[in-house]
Amino acid sequence: MSFTYTLEDTDGKARVGTYSTPHGTFRTPNFMPVGTRASVRGVDVERLAEVGTEITLVNTYHLWLRPGHKAVEEFGGIHKFCNWNGPILSDSGGFQVFSLEGKRKITEEGVEFRSHLDGAKMFLSPEKAIEIQQSLGVDIAMVLDECPAADRPKKEIADSLEMTHRWAKRCLEARTKEDMGLFGITQGAIHRDLRTHSAEVLSAEPFNGMAIGGLSVGESKEHMYEVLDYHPVQLPSDKIRYLMGVGTPCDIVVAVGDGVDLFDCVIPTRTGRFGKAYSFGPEPELNIRNARFASDTNPLDEKCKCLACRNYSRAYIHHLFKVNEMLGPQLLSIHNLTHYFDLLDEIRLAITEKRYSSYVKATLERWSLSGYR
Repeated sequence: MSFTYTLEDTDGKARVGTYSTPHGTFRTPNFMPVGTRASVRGVDVERLAEVGTEITLVNTYHLWLRPGHKAVEEFGGIHKFCNWNGPILSDSGGFQVFSLEGKRKITEEGVEFRSHLDGAKMFLSPEKAIEIQQSLGVDIAMVLDECPAADRPKKEIADSLEMTHRWAKRCLEARTKEDMGLFGITQGAIHRDLRTHSAEVLSAEPFNGMAIGGLSVGESKEHMYEVLDYHPVQLPSDKIRYLMGVGTPCDIVVAVGDGVDLFDCVIPTRTGRFGKAYSFGPEPELNIRNARFASDTNPLDEKCKCLACRNYSRAYIHHLFKVNEMLGPQLLSIHNLTHYFDLLDEIRLAITEKRYSSYVKATLERWSLSGYR
């Protein structure tokens, strides 16, 4: 049966398992490269598979605007359109719409906004969000939710949360495709009572998985970790738990220890485009633009077997960035994604060997000693 989470091992709150979809099964914990416009920027599908990708993510809002969900549907669906044959998860478009401050109006029915492309008036409701995602043909869709800023008054956040719960139920009612899973999304900012309430309400609904929204959107790292300390385990243990939009390697290591199974973030590719490389060496982060790498004959990471590390030196990649050759950002994006998937291999092994707490401690110490904050 599709959309089944199978728990295979645990160490404390950390979990190892698998999740099945119509386009295949992926291991957990896992990470989804972000393919905003049905493309992970600078990384083709062959490289995605080579680095270890098992599931990827597309952006509903951007695909709705261009080329249009109906165009993708007529092409044969998102898998055929972008030639990725594995599982694909789509967001609902809500975060992008709600980020259009000053260009949108939220009501009980949905969100009216102006397109960032041409200013055209558009309307996104829970029903429309499901229609778009069903037309795209994704394996897993997300409900439409509102993602309020953490610094908004608690009363506003509470009111927003209740509307998000109503929208989630409308999304369930609007879904007509049995071969598309649907995840609920908890909100509540950094307020424990609101987060607990959200978990209780949405856990009672027949979602195919649960997501944690509204973190890493401006609150402090300390506040995010406080929420993660209690919130993931408030969600059903027999469903996959997805932390949206997070994060750094350290964030992933910490969140897995709190019971999270799935992640997505633009960090590995976005930072790669700007010259940052992750490493398992003494320096967890390298800024390849720094002059000290101009004559460095070493690979980015001695332990890495990615395309960049197999073939090129730090000096060469430094040169590519200095002369603005597009190959530089591409190589670092490939390398960083490889690093993330190698990290997840380490994480799953540490859980199965029942040493995850010591693994977290050693990882955080390595980053702290490097000056990471």
